[in-house]
Amino acid sequence: MTEWSQLSDAYGSAEGVPALLDRFEADPPGVWSELMDRLCPQLDTAFSASFAALPRLVEIAAGREPAERHWVLFAAGPIVASARRSVDGTTVREVYSSQLADLARLTDQCLRLPWDTEDYLSLLQTALAFEDVEVWDEHLDSLWQGEYEIECPHCAVSLFVVISEDECFSCSDDYALREVEKTRLRPADPVGLRGLAERLHGRALADGRPMVARRLLYLFGEAACTDCGTVLSVADRVVANAMPDR
Repeated sequence: MTEWSQLSDAYGSAEGVPALLDRFEADPPGVWSELMDRLCPQLDTAFSASFAALPRLVEIAAGREPAERHWVLFAAGPIVASARRSVDGTTVREVYSSQLADLARLTDQCLRLPWDTEDYLSLLQTALAFEDVEVWDEHLDSLWQGEYEIECPHCAVSLFVVISEDECFSCSDDYALREVEKTRLRPADPVGLRGLAERLHGRALADGRPMVARRLLYLFGEAACTDCGTVLSVADRVVANAMPDR
């Protein structure tokens, strides 16, 4: 039996977490923000109580129909993604391996439903959290907003990469405020995709998401620096920006 009083959350003692989980089970969308404030503030920090809550979150998710469980998955995903930054989370994948497998299966079922694009990308990102896919388990959903900030590896200028339905480009100035010099992105060739890029692109097509599949081609394609002309991999630079020490 979990000794919640011996665990911690963002507020200190986790003694009140079981009651909060009860309320969350009764009303996931209404209690989600409060739950995350305690278990995963800013969606990037987790605590001993956060990980201890995973079995209960699995139970709650499994007890709901796929169309009604996304809020539960959106709670578990950030907790799991944040584990690598927590001392308490170093053994999460070992201790909760069966729960993570269950969460991955439950998320897979959800992905097949007709969500709006924002929720679909959030679910796809959540699936990557349960698979331990670094960076993309926290940054894939930026495809919905259609903007990434990266750095040119040659001249170190900061670049905006914009991937939208209207245009796909890179620039080094604030394009939202004025006309700026832009260079068009070069989408990846679907035939040449490998690894994660191939899997995500194939998944989006299989789920009937051609717009997401198109945006993924640009994310895993190339951009040119507007300052020095260096051609760079968009995805590689997103990873480098998220993991500067590697």
